[in-house]
Amino acid sequence: MEQARQVGIALAARGWMMTTAESCTGGGIAAAITDIPGSSAWFDRGFVTYSNDAKQALLGVAATTLATHGAVSEAVVLEMAEGARKASGAQCAVSVSGIAGPDGGSAGKPVGTVWLAWAFEGRPSEAQRFRFAGDRAAVRAAAVQAALAGVLARLSTA
Repeated sequence: MEQARQVGIALAARGWMMTTAESCTGGGIAAAITDIPGSSAWFDRGFVTYSNDAKQALLGVAATTLATHGAVSEAVVLEMAEGARKASGAQCAVSVSGIAGPDGGSAGKPVGTVWLAWAFEGRPSEAQRFRFAGDRAAVRAAAVQAALAGVLARLSTA
């Protein structure tokens, strides 16, 4: 994937490492990155935290955040990204949580709702909500692309 290659070039130029914290993509962002030869120079690790227990145990997401906002929320993806960055020591992290379907949606959070967050050392973390169309595979693929595009956009201003 071209975006992953571009992320690698930008990270390597800075001497930075990256980590991922993924829920609905199930490691898809990390897979796109590690498909790039030489990615070990700039990719540290990926956390697949599909369950709320995993989000808490591996990333430090607060139980109260999950109870108050739900796993698919701005608050949770921000804590996921920040927790992954701190746990790995990487300079940047991306996180994702969403409802890929075909079930699990609600009126407030329909299928295709995805939250992404980016945490970069020395700057405030950012999150963005998306609503992707299509089946489960399409939602997951769009989330991977949006995650990498977000990393690239933030690297261009870092």
